[in-house]
Amino acid sequence: MKKLMLGLFVAFGFSACSLNDGNKYVDCGANTVVNFTGFPFACNYNVKSMPNNPAAVVIVSQEKMEEFFTKHDNNCPVASDPNIDFTKEYLVGIFAGAKPTSGYAIKITSIVENNCEIVVNYYEKAPAEGENVTQAPTYPYDFVLIPKTSKGMIFNKTIEIADAMIIGSFNNQCLSSDCQKFYQINDFNTLKFLNVGANQYDFGQYRYTPTIKRGEYTSLLKSVPAEILALKGQTKTYGSPDAADQGGIYFELRQGASTTKVYIDNNDTEDQSSEVKLFKKTIQEKITSLK
Repeated sequence: MKKLMLGLFVAFGFSACSLNDGNKYVDCGANTVVNFTGFPFACNYNVKSMPNNPAAVVIVSQEKMEEFFTKHDNNCPVASDPNIDFTKEYLVGIFAGAKPTSGYAIKITSIVENNCEIVVNYYEKAPAEGENVTQAPTYPYDFVLIPKTSKGMIFNKTIEIADAMIIGSFNNQCLSSDCQKFYQINDFNTLKFLNVGANQYDFGQYRYTPTIKRGEYTSLLKSVPAEILALKGQTKTYGSPDAADQGGIYFELRQGASTTKVYIDNNDTEDQSSEVKLFKKTIQEKITSLK
Protein backbone atom coordinates (compact mmCIF):
# COMPACT_ATOMS: atom_id res chain seq x y z
CA MET A 1 0.00 0.00 0.00
CA LYS A 2 1.19 3.50 -0.77
CA LYS A 3 1.97 5.99 1.99
CA LEU A 4 -1.03 8.04 3.02
CA MET A 5 -0.18 11.71 2.99
CA LEU A 6 -1.66 13.48 6.02
CA GLY A 7 -2.82 10.18 7.49
CA LEU A 8 -3.20 9.16 11.11
CA PHE A 9 -4.66 6.56 13.39
CA VAL A 10 -7.26 7.83 15.83
CA ALA A 11 -7.76 6.43 19.30
CA PHE A 12 -11.30 6.19 20.59
CA GLY A 13 -13.01 8.34 23.18
CA PHE A 14 -12.15 11.89 22.18
CA SER A 15 -9.06 12.25 20.02
CA ALA A 16 -7.67 15.44 18.58
CA CYS A 17 -4.67 14.39 16.57
CA SER A 18 -2.54 16.09 13.97
CA LEU A 19 -3.49 15.44 10.36
CA ASN A 20 0.16 15.71 9.37
CA ASP A 21 1.67 12.57 10.88
CA GLY A 22 2.06 10.87 7.49
CA ASN A 23 1.61 7.31 8.80
CA LYS A 24 1.56 4.32 6.54
CA TYR A 25 -1.41 2.03 6.68
CA VAL A 26 -1.16 -1.74 6.51
CA ASP A 27 -2.46 -3.81 3.63
CA CYS A 28 -5.47 -5.47 5.28
CA GLY A 29 -7.39 -6.67 2.25
CA ALA A 30 -9.88 -5.08 -0.11
CA ASN A 31 -11.71 -1.88 0.84
CA THR A 32 -15.49 -1.73 1.10
CA VAL A 33 -17.62 1.41 1.32
CA VAL A 34 -18.71 2.63 4.76
CA ASN A 35 -22.09 4.35 4.72
CA PHE A 36 -22.15 7.60 6.68
CA THR A 37 -24.51 10.50 7.32
CA GLY A 38 -23.61 14.17 7.09
CA PHE A 39 -24.24 15.90 10.43
CA PRO A 40 -25.10 19.65 10.51
CA PHE A 41 -23.01 20.16 13.64
CA ALA A 42 -23.13 23.97 13.79
CA CYS A 43 -26.94 24.01 13.98
CA ASN A 44 -26.85 22.63 17.52
CA TYR A 45 -23.28 22.58 18.90
CA ASN A 46 -20.21 24.73 19.49
CA VAL A 47 -16.67 23.44 19.87
CA LYS A 48 -15.39 24.53 23.29
CA SER A 49 -11.82 24.95 22.06
CA MET A 50 -11.03 25.18 18.35
CA PRO A 51 -7.68 23.59 17.38
CA ASN A 52 -5.22 25.97 15.72
CA ASN A 53 -3.65 23.10 13.79
CA PRO A 54 -5.30 20.46 11.55
CA ALA A 55 -6.86 17.73 13.69
CA ALA A 56 -9.29 14.81 13.69
CA VAL A 57 -11.71 13.67 16.38
CA VAL A 58 -13.84 10.62 17.14
CA ILE A 59 -16.59 10.88 19.76
CA VAL A 60 -18.03 7.59 21.05
CA SER A 61 -20.20 8.59 24.01
CA GLN A 62 -22.60 11.28 25.20
CA GLU A 63 -20.24 11.98 28.09
CA LYS A 64 -17.42 12.89 25.71
CA MET A 65 -19.86 14.89 23.58
CA GLU A 66 -20.75 17.06 26.56
CA GLU A 67 -17.13 17.34 27.68
CA PHE A 68 -15.83 18.87 24.49
CA PHE A 69 -18.87 20.48 22.86
CA THR A 70 -21.54 22.91 24.05
CA LYS A 71 -25.12 22.28 22.97
CA HIS A 72 -27.25 25.31 22.06
CA ASP A 73 -30.73 25.91 20.71
CA ASN A 74 -31.14 25.12 17.03
CA ASN A 75 -30.01 28.17 15.01
CA CYS A 76 -30.89 26.85 11.56
CA PRO A 77 -34.19 27.79 9.85
CA VAL A 78 -35.20 24.13 9.74
CA ALA A 79 -34.89 22.18 13.00
CA SER A 80 -32.21 19.49 12.74
CA ASP A 81 -32.07 16.45 15.00
CA PRO A 82 -29.17 17.00 17.43
CA ASN A 83 -29.38 13.52 18.98
CA ILE A 84 -26.83 10.77 18.40
CA ASP A 85 -27.36 7.15 19.42
CA PHE A 86 -23.83 6.22 20.50
CA THR A 87 -24.86 2.58 20.89
CA LYS A 88 -25.12 2.49 17.10
CA GLU A 89 -22.96 5.28 15.67
CA TYR A 90 -19.93 7.47 16.31
CA LEU A 91 -19.30 11.11 15.50
CA VAL A 92 -16.22 11.73 13.35
CA GLY A 93 -14.89 15.24 12.78
CA ILE A 94 -12.00 16.90 10.98
CA PHE A 95 -10.62 20.40 11.57
CA ALA A 96 -8.59 22.42 9.07
CA GLY A 97 -7.04 24.55 11.82
CA ALA A 98 -6.90 28.34 11.94
CA LYS A 99 -7.22 30.09 8.55
CA PRO A 100 -6.61 33.83 7.98
CA THR A 101 -9.92 34.59 6.22
CA SER A 102 -13.25 33.07 5.25
CA GLY A 103 -13.49 31.01 2.05
CA TYR A 104 -11.67 27.95 3.37
CA ALA A 105 -13.40 24.59 3.84
CA ILE A 106 -12.65 20.98 4.70
CA LYS A 107 -14.94 18.13 3.65
CA ILE A 108 -15.20 14.36 4.16
CA THR A 109 -16.01 12.83 0.78
CA SER A 110 -15.88 9.05 1.25
CA ILE A 111 -15.10 6.41 3.88
CA VAL A 112 -13.92 2.85 3.27
CA GLU A 113 -12.81 0.01 5.52
CA ASN A 114 -10.80 -3.19 5.23
CA ASN A 115 -10.12 -5.99 7.68
CA CYS A 116 -8.23 -3.85 10.19
CA GLU A 117 -8.88 -0.14 9.65
CA ILE A 118 -11.16 2.60 8.36
CA VAL A 119 -9.91 5.20 5.87
CA VAL A 120 -11.62 8.59 5.90
CA ASN A 121 -10.99 10.51 2.67
CA TYR A 122 -11.29 14.30 2.73
CA TYR A 123 -10.32 17.39 0.77
CA GLU A 124 -9.61 21.02 1.61
CA LYS A 125 -10.69 24.17 -0.26
CA ALA A 126 -9.05 27.61 -0.30
CA PRO A 127 -10.80 30.84 -1.37
CA ALA A 128 -11.51 30.92 -5.11
CA GLU A 129 -10.15 33.68 -7.30
CA GLY A 130 -12.43 36.69 -6.99
CA GLU A 131 -14.28 35.31 -3.97
CA ASN A 132 -15.33 37.89 -1.39
CA VAL A 133 -13.85 36.96 1.97
CA THR A 134 -14.01 38.40 5.46
CA GLN A 135 -10.66 39.43 6.95
CA ALA A 136 -11.00 37.47 10.17
CA PRO A 137 -9.66 34.06 11.21
CA THR A 138 -11.91 31.06 10.55
CA TYR A 139 -11.76 27.44 11.72
CA PRO A 140 -13.30 25.15 9.06
CA TYR A 141 -14.52 21.71 10.10
CA ASP A 142 -16.79 18.88 9.00
CA PHE A 143 -18.64 16.21 10.99
CA VAL A 144 -20.28 12.94 9.95
CA LEU A 145 -21.88 9.96 11.68
CA ILE A 146 -20.53 6.46 11.01
CA PRO A 147 -21.66 3.03 12.23
CA LYS A 148 -20.12 2.03 15.57
CA THR A 149 -16.76 0.32 15.08
CA SER A 150 -13.73 -0.95 16.99
CA LYS A 151 -11.30 -0.34 14.13
CA GLY A 152 -8.65 2.35 14.07
CA MET A 153 -8.91 5.18 11.54
CA ILE A 154 -6.68 6.84 9.00
CA PHE A 155 -7.46 10.24 7.47
CA ASN A 156 -6.40 10.59 3.85
CA LYS A 157 -6.25 13.95 2.10
CA THR A 158 -7.30 13.77 -1.55
CA ILE A 159 -7.33 16.26 -4.41
CA GLU A 160 -10.89 17.17 -5.38
CA ILE A 161 -12.52 20.05 -7.26
CA ALA A 162 -15.00 21.85 -5.01
CA ASP A 163 -17.31 22.85 -7.90
CA ALA A 164 -20.76 21.30 -7.51
CA MET A 165 -24.39 21.55 -8.52
CA ILE A 166 -27.61 21.01 -6.61
CA ILE A 167 -30.70 19.72 -8.35
CA GLY A 168 -34.13 19.42 -6.82
CA SER A 169 -37.84 19.09 -7.36
CA PHE A 170 -40.22 20.93 -5.05
CA ASN A 171 -43.90 21.46 -4.43
CA ASN A 172 -44.29 23.77 -1.47
CA GLN A 173 -48.05 23.30 -1.30
CA CYS A 174 -47.62 19.56 -0.80
CA LEU A 175 -47.28 18.46 2.83
CA SER A 176 -45.64 15.10 2.17
CA SER A 177 -41.89 14.84 2.83
CA ASP A 178 -41.60 13.14 -0.55
CA CYS A 179 -42.49 16.42 -2.27
CA GLN A 180 -39.03 17.94 -1.65
CA LYS A 181 -36.19 16.01 -3.32
CA PHE A 182 -32.74 17.63 -3.42
CA TYR A 183 -29.31 16.27 -4.34
CA GLN A 184 -25.83 17.76 -4.51
CA ILE A 185 -23.71 16.39 -7.32
CA ASN A 186 -19.91 16.66 -7.26
CA ASP A 187 -17.34 14.85 -9.33
CA PHE A 188 -16.64 12.50 -6.40
CA ASN A 189 -20.03 11.82 -4.77
CA THR A 190 -23.76 12.54 -4.78
CA LEU A 191 -25.45 13.74 -1.58
CA LYS A 192 -29.12 13.18 -0.83
CA PHE A 193 -30.38 15.90 1.54
CA LEU A 194 -32.85 14.69 4.14
CA ASN A 195 -36.10 16.42 5.19
CA VAL A 196 -35.60 19.62 3.18
CA GLY A 197 -38.02 22.36 4.24
CA ALA A 198 -40.16 24.35 1.80
CA ASN A 199 -38.22 27.37 0.51
CA GLN A 200 -35.36 26.57 2.92
CA TYR A 201 -32.48 26.10 0.51
CA ASP A 202 -29.49 26.66 2.77
CA PHE A 203 -28.33 23.07 2.42
CA GLY A 204 -25.66 23.24 5.12
CA GLN A 205 -28.41 22.77 7.73
CA TYR A 206 -29.49 19.30 6.59
CA ARG A 207 -28.30 15.81 7.26
CA TYR A 208 -27.42 13.94 4.09
CA THR A 209 -26.51 10.48 2.87
CA PRO A 210 -23.79 10.11 0.22
CA THR A 211 -23.34 7.81 -2.74
CA ILE A 212 -19.84 7.55 -4.18
CA LYS A 213 -20.08 8.38 -7.88
CA ARG A 214 -17.24 9.67 -10.02
CA GLY A 215 -17.67 12.06 -12.93
CA GLU A 216 -21.37 12.86 -12.41
CA TYR A 217 -20.83 16.62 -12.16
CA THR A 218 -18.77 16.84 -15.35
CA SER A 219 -21.30 14.73 -17.23
CA LEU A 220 -24.36 16.73 -16.15
CA LEU A 221 -22.61 20.08 -16.66
CA LYS A 222 -22.54 19.38 -20.40
CA SER A 223 -26.34 19.56 -20.50
CA VAL A 224 -26.64 23.01 -18.85
CA PRO A 225 -27.92 25.56 -21.43
CA ALA A 226 -25.63 28.43 -22.38
CA GLU A 227 -28.21 30.97 -21.18
CA ILE A 228 -28.07 29.51 -17.66
CA LEU A 229 -24.27 29.33 -17.65
CA ALA A 230 -24.23 32.99 -18.70
CA LEU A 231 -26.08 34.01 -15.51
CA LYS A 232 -22.83 33.58 -13.53
CA GLY A 233 -23.90 34.17 -9.96
CA GLN A 234 -27.39 35.52 -10.60
CA THR A 235 -30.78 34.05 -9.67
CA LYS A 236 -33.48 33.55 -12.30
CA THR A 237 -37.02 32.14 -12.29
CA TYR A 238 -38.71 30.70 -15.37
CA GLY A 239 -42.49 30.80 -15.26
CA SER A 240 -44.28 30.86 -11.88
CA PRO A 241 -43.32 27.73 -9.93
CA ASP A 242 -45.87 26.89 -7.25
CA ALA A 243 -48.30 29.57 -8.44
CA ALA A 244 -50.93 26.84 -8.30
CA ASP A 245 -49.92 23.37 -7.20
CA GLN A 246 -47.58 22.42 -10.03
CA GLY A 247 -44.29 22.80 -8.14
CA GLY A 248 -40.99 23.31 -9.92
CA ILE A 249 -37.39 22.37 -10.53
CA TYR A 250 -34.42 23.85 -8.65
CA PHE A 251 -30.90 24.14 -10.06
CA GLU A 252 -27.88 25.61 -8.30
CA LEU A 253 -24.42 25.80 -9.85
CA ARG A 254 -21.37 26.48 -7.69
CA GLN A 255 -18.25 27.28 -9.67
CA GLY A 256 -15.34 28.94 -7.89
CA ALA A 257 -16.60 32.14 -6.28
CA SER A 258 -19.89 32.09 -8.24
CA THR A 259 -23.23 30.56 -7.20
CA THR A 260 -26.04 30.59 -9.76
CA LYS A 261 -29.61 29.66 -8.78
CA VAL A 262 -32.46 28.83 -11.15
CA TYR A 263 -36.12 27.99 -10.50
CA ILE A 264 -38.07 26.42 -13.39
CA ASP A 265 -41.84 26.00 -13.55
CA ASN A 266 -42.89 22.38 -14.10
CA ASN A 267 -45.32 23.72 -16.69
CA ASP A 268 -43.76 24.76 -19.99
CA THR A 269 -43.97 28.57 -20.08
CA GLU A 270 -43.21 31.09 -22.83
CA ASP A 271 -39.97 32.25 -21.24
CA GLN A 272 -38.57 28.71 -21.32
CA SER A 273 -36.51 28.15 -24.44
CA SER A 274 -36.35 24.71 -26.02
CA GLU A 275 -32.93 24.27 -24.40
CA VAL A 276 -34.29 25.13 -20.94
CA LYS A 277 -37.23 22.75 -21.41
CA LEU A 278 -34.83 19.97 -22.42
CA PHE A 279 -32.61 20.73 -19.42
CA LYS A 280 -35.64 20.65 -17.11
CA LYS A 281 -36.51 17.21 -18.43
CA THR A 282 -32.90 16.09 -17.90
CA ILE A 283 -33.03 17.18 -14.24
CA GLN A 284 -36.41 15.49 -13.71
CA GLU A 285 -35.06 12.23 -15.13
CA LYS A 286 -31.90 12.51 -13.07
CA ILE A 287 -33.87 13.00 -9.84
CA THR A 288 -36.03 9.99 -10.68
CA SER A 289 -32.92 7.87 -11.18
CA LEU A 290 -31.50 8.97 -7.80
CA LYS A 291 -34.57 8.08 -5.70
